[in-house]
Amino acid sequence: MAARIIHVPRRFVSHEWGGTETVITEIARQQKQAGFEPRIITSMALAHEAHEIIQGIEVQRHRHCYPFFGLTDAEKAALDKKGGNLLSLPLFGALMREQDVRLFHAHSLKRLGGMVATAARLRRKPLVVSLHGGVFDVPAEEMQTMIQPISGKFEWGRLFGAVFRSRQLLDDADMIICVGQSELEAAQKKLQHNRIDYLPNGVESHRFTQGEGARFRAAHGIPQDAFLVMNISRIDAQKNQMVLVNAFSDLAKEDASAHLVLIGPETQPDYAAKLRARIAELGLATRIHLLPGLRNDDPALLDAYQACNVFVLPSMHEPFGIVVLEAWSAGKPVIASHVGGLKTLINHQRDGLFFHDEADLTAALRELKAHPERCLALGQAGQMEARTHYDWKRIHQRLETLYQQAEEHHNGRYRSVSAPTYSTRHV
Repeated sequence: MAARIIHVPRRFVSHEWGGTETVITEIARQQKQAGFEPRIITSMALAHEAHEIIQGIEVQRHRHCYPFFGLTDAEKAALDKKGGNLLSLPLFGALMREQDVRLFHAHSLKRLGGMVATAARLRRKPLVVSLHGGVFDVPAEEMQTMIQPISGKFEWGRLFGAVFRSRQLLDDADMIICVGQSELEAAQKKLQHNRIDYLPNGVESHRFTQGEGARFRAAHGIPQDAFLVMNISRIDAQKNQMVLVNAFSDLAKEDASAHLVLIGPETQPDYAAKLRARIAELGLATRIHLLPGLRNDDPALLDAYQACNVFVLPSMHEPFGIVVLEAWSAGKPVIASHVGGLKTLINHQRDGLFFHDEADLTAALRELKAHPERCLALGQAGQMEARTHYDWKRIHQRLETLYQQAEEHHNGRYRSVSAPTYSTRHV
């Protein structure tokens, strides 16, 4: 029987798809091709089905709760969407029952990460932890937003945090993977061990050349010759679409045919409402389009990238920015905020443009609209970067090396216990 690799994210649903879901799915697909049996075990957050097959990967979901007194249904829903420190004893039981496990790969921290670490420790299996959303370089304002639903609530689940050693998770891990260089540097300063490495996200670059931009424009009433600006990310204060709306409004005064498309699940409904109100206030409701999120295997996603002239990622905090790789792969120029992992992902003026404030962003949009040849050059440079350095097969090979290092460290803890070794056709 093939060895199982157990991936444990906080939640995993098709209708709230984001970068982390894409990363886990693509990694699991590569592992399956290499002869392993990846499995995703997660909570029922935002889900309706306990068992599902997504892109050929089995997904198991288990009941969960938030161990705080006095939470309203709205507050629970907000925690499901973003940052909730959940508890799921049924999920822990599932981790303990899994057979033929090679290793556990936690994609979440806090209590859930502690449960994964405890299962790994009790079963003497290696533990790998990925820091997708940032831990050490998260802005204080964003952290405050995430904990707002539990502010003033009594936490009756502290005992479980102690039992599952949640606070010791990063000390106990056999390998910690950072998706951004800034996160890696911060982790190296904070942690007392060197089992930390950088592994960027990847992209199936050839897929993003296959979309039909004209089809997307026709579907959403956007003229074929309009200058189209696009952002694909969660509708969330962290992603800072408001600054893009405001910058676009300046461009829209000069070009009556320009359009802006914002695609993504609404992880902060209050923020989405503010965006809609601002769009209405600017009188741009027919030229700024808010569309639901798209899964990474949805053909409409490829059409969307091909439809745009410029892709913008205005995040206030961004550990990596996988959508930059997707835009590059589609041959599109990228404008991004100078934050987090974006600072080392993008080479300013070579394969993208940075901006620091709204005026900067407006100027960058004007520059690219006025110079199509500049758009082409930036898009081609980004496309080459994505193809050369970020192919998923290349990323998987590096991940396999990190898994093997985790196994070596784990086996060093249990020298008296013989541990199996695994091979892969790709490494």
